[in-house]
Amino acid sequence: MKFDDDVKKRLKRIEGQVRGVLKMMEEGESCKDVVSQLVAVRSAVDKTVAYVVATNLEKTLLEEKAGSKANKAVKDAVDLLIKSK
Repeated sequence: MKFDDDVKKRLKRIEGQVRGVLKMMEEGESCKDVVSQLVAVRSAVDKTVAYVVATNLEKTLLEEKAGSKANKAVKDAVDLLIKSK
């Protein structure tokens, strides 16, 4: 699968969020604020996983049309989403 620029932008944003959390820790910010930012990072990663899976599933379904390969693609996508949780 070729990953588009949107996925890369999402990951770069997440990378910046993680660096921000590390800076907060180094500066002695409160646990509440650090955890809040970590939750935001986790949410951004979850959304990125869902985007990648959905994009790949859409591409596969359009290429394969209906049939056993399409059914397998849907099952594989569901399995990936379950693993990501």
